[in-house]
Amino acid sequence: MKRFSLSRGHAGFTLIELMIVVVIVGILLGIAVPNYRDYIVKASREAAKTELLQLANLQEKIFLNSNNYGFSVTSAYTGQSTGGLGRTSGKTEDGKYDIVLYASDTGTTLMTAVGQYYRLAAVPVAGSTQASDGTITISSDGRKVRGTGSW
Repeated sequence: MKRFSLSRGHAGFTLIELMIVVVIVGILLGIAVPNYRDYIVKASREAAKTELLQLANLQEKIFLNSNNYGFSVTSAYTGQSTGGLGRTSGKTEDGKYDIVLYASDTGTTLMTAVGQYYRLAAVPVAGSTQASDGTITISSDGRKVRGTGSW
């Protein structure tokens, strides 16, 4: 009867081989994790831009109906300037940006007034992955700004 035995060189992985694999995995993770985080930030930014465009379209509908823009993000949408944009909260759907409605370029927040101008802003929530991403805005005059550049 023939016996099978492991020869001395084929008993398993050596410590050096195992360390090489650990180093390779570490390098791959060092590259992949930051890229994944960047992807998450960019995806949330694009979602916020889409939501701002939707809200800007609602503002234009309101303006066509009543010759003034709406005054609130969270008030019920009525199609008139006395109503709002119908959001249940003042945040984007993923909760990473606060949505703010301004009456002017100087930063006056619309609360009870209606007007001929608006600026919608998505302001990153402190402590979220978007915190250092910069504010995204869209205005009734067509300007779209993120940080210091346009989008």
